[in-house]
Amino acid sequence: MKKKTKKILIGGLVILFLMGVACTGTFYYYIFYPQFHPQKTTYIYIDKDDTIDSIYNKVKVQGHPKSFTGFLWMTRWRNYDSSIHTGRYAIRPGENVYHVFSRLYRGYQEPINLTVSNVRTLDRLARSIGKQLMIDSTEIATVMNDTIFQKRMRYKKETMSSLFIPETYQVYWDMSVDEFFERMQKEHEKFWNQQRLAKAESIGMTPEEVSTLASIVEEETNNNEEKPMVAGLYINRLHKGMPLQADPTIKFALQDFGLRRITNEHLNVNSPYNTYLNAGLPPGPIRIPSPIGIDAVLNYAKHDYIYMCAKEDFSGTHNFASNYADHMKNARKYWNALNERKIFK
Repeated sequence: MKKKTKKILIGGLVILFLMGVACTGTFYYYIFYPQFHPQKTTYIYIDKDDTIDSIYNKVKVQGHPKSFTGFLWMTRWRNYDSSIHTGRYAIRPGENVYHVFSRLYRGYQEPINLTVSNVRTLDRLARSIGKQLMIDSTEIATVMNDTIFQKRMRYKKETMSSLFIPETYQVYWDMSVDEFFERMQKEHEKFWNQQRLAKAESIGMTPEEVSTLASIVEEETNNNEEKPMVAGLYINRLHKGMPLQADPTIKFALQDFGLRRITNEHLNVNSPYNTYLNAGLPPGPIRIPSPIGIDAVLNYAKHDYIYMCAKEDFSGTHNFASNYADHMKNARKYWNALNERKIFK
């Protein structure tokens, strides 16, 4: 009888052990065994409007899980619907549920590369940033156009674009609009170090004025090697008290950036950006200048040129002249080239 009882007891223990092993194995399989199998590292974006159901779908679609059971267990056990964090989250090939869920639950997101481009207008910048971040473009534009905000940042509407230094920055996708502008201000201060500030002072310009001239230089030429030459020409004009007579400022005044040929009618546009009618620099940049353009002004080429005209070969570079007669020779070659191509505007 005792032997029989002992056998039953041992059998029961074996069964319990096997059940424990089975439960442990099941738990391990659904939680710690590699379940996610995207072809490469993929990302999900969780925004303010996401619910637990929409997150389920994003994880399932992007992560290609072999089994989603463990993920559902974790969300219920940790009450995930009350702890949703916005952001950009990675799912890597061969990851398990524990790591993926923990990342979402704790808000351990991956940064993105935010590109601030040297676009022509602040509205275009707002649209570009809005496409890259969770922030809506209208929210960015509203803040940039707010006079109180501009004053707090020590800018005017016309000089606001001087704040931005075109570059690629690592940021979090769900950064707020305030965090975005704080980051831009820090990057601006980092760029305008003591060396650049000293160079700006040596040519009698503020950083905003350097940016304004740099924006004109960059509209005049895409050739980086030529930019210091163009910058030197305009600085020569400023020093002589001559109008800049920069065609790109006319395009900006008209908000017609497709113009190929500037006529006398265009030159009469009533605008503070018309550098044919107004001496000195325009009120602010006509585009967001790049670091290369800014440095081209700070390190401008020393020469005696005060005239330039696009080359007749349409290479995007210019012929330079130190007197009006030579300039007119260059201009006629370019006009003839335009006429041959039937370009009249």
